Amino acid sequence: MQVRLDDAVDLDGFRRRARQLLADGVPPERVEWGVARPDGGEGLFGDVPEQAIAPSTAALQPVPAAFVALCADVILHRDPQRFALLYRLLWRLAHEPALRHDPLDADMMRAQRMAKAVHRDIHKMRAFVRFTQVTDDDGLERHVAWFEPEHRIVEANADFFARRFAQMRWAILTPERCVEWDGHALSFRAGADRREKPPPDAGEQLWLTYYAHIFNPARLKFATMQREMPRRYWHNLPEAALIQPLADAADARSQSMIEAPATPARRIRAPVALHARPAEGAAPADLGELRAAAHACRACPIGAQATQAVCGEGPLAPRHMLVGEQPGDQEDLAGRPFVGPAGQLLERAMAQLGWAREGVYLANAVKHFKYELRGKRRIHKTPGQREAEACAHWLDAEIALVRPQSLVALGATAARALLGRPVAVQAERGVWLHERADGRPVFVTLHPSALLRLPDEEREAAHARWREELARARDTAPVA
Repeated sequence: MQVRLDDAVDLDGFRRRARQLLADGVPPERVEWGVARPDGGEGLFGDVPEQAIAPSTAALQPVPAAFVALCADVILHRDPQRFALLYRLLWRLAHEPALRHDPLDADMMRAQRMAKAVHRDIHKMRAFVRFTQVTDDDGLERHVAWFEPEHRIVEANADFFARRFAQMRWAILTPERCVEWDGHALSFRAGADRREKPPPDAGEQLWLTYYAHIFNPARLKFATMQREMPRRYWHNLPEAALIQPLADAADARSQSMIEAPATPARRIRAPVALHARPAEGAAPADLGELRAAAHACRACPIGAQATQAVCGEGPLAPRHMLVGEQPGDQEDLAGRPFVGPAGQLLERAMAQLGWAREGVYLANAVKHFKYELRGKRRIHKTPGQREAEACAHWLDAEIALVRPQSLVALGATAARALLGRPVAVQAERGVWLHERADGRPVFVTLHPSALLRLPDEEREAAHARWREELARARDTAPVA
């Protein structure tokens, strides 16, 4: 039985005819496949009429999706027996269900090798097409390339070039099929003659100069290069004329590089530190030195994971210095304390009390952000006792530089850092404690993040009590 397809890559026609033959129970050995027009020198039926295939009422066999994709690749191969191979595989898949699970079947391996060859040819076309700029009769610029693919891949590759070079008008000429892009749509026509290939332009000489200068003789692996750039493509690559002379001279050039005297080092200025840092063991002289030194601190693991150290901000010698636990995610990114949700809650409460943020100094006991990753989110983790102790000297130095009259501890971590002992916040909140060696009083209250975690039914009363405590700290601060 003779079956004639419209052309050499008529996938839809092959699928339609193959499924009908399968439904009619026609075995592969009884089918002879061909195409209606000469295409690539395949054996044709000529004037022999195609035998009609009567429609069948039999149910069509389900076709594995992977096999459909395999057909789309193999049909682009130049092997004249590809249609017979694919129909034979379809027949066997319908009658031998275990075939789809047999990776060593000879027919399946042959089809997969053909598909791999097609994919390789598609990749080589994308790598080895070289455009030459020409001017059309209408005065418009166009880029034209000549390429000789091993398989029938021009239409399969056209969309890639349309996306890659969408802003220019171009054409790719091949012996069997040509494709053009006018900036809006693709069009195809019959194959071209090699004599239509345009002559070299100025850009080709620039490309050859660049290629010669980037050639590194010390890294030449000629066998690998030929495997990735097979010689069958060389006659269409302008740089191919340089490959052999450059390869022949590679050993001599490598030896001359080895024997050449050392290149004198250029005079390079010593790097200038962006921030002054105190000498090792010296106390910071100002807040700038404190920030630089804290940023470089690796006394505990937190410093290596955070974006930056977040020291305090506010006026010097203020009446109050408010100390929190550690910077959060937003503070770590911004480099400022109390700018995240907890900081915004604190700022709103202070505004309600008529207490300007600009009038107090805001800081944290721990200077780096401790967190754990959950997906892409950085979730706050309470710093441990050792991590807080590692940061204690930075807080002490900051207090000495800022010189506040009183200290307000927001939460247990800050209270422990300021008082040097464990503090039960709920039991000791709302009163001034006089325990520090420098004489500065400490007022303990909740951290605003603790209020954010409360249930809705408890939040209003807790907020009211917290604001009362902030007001008491503002109004009753004793002088150190």
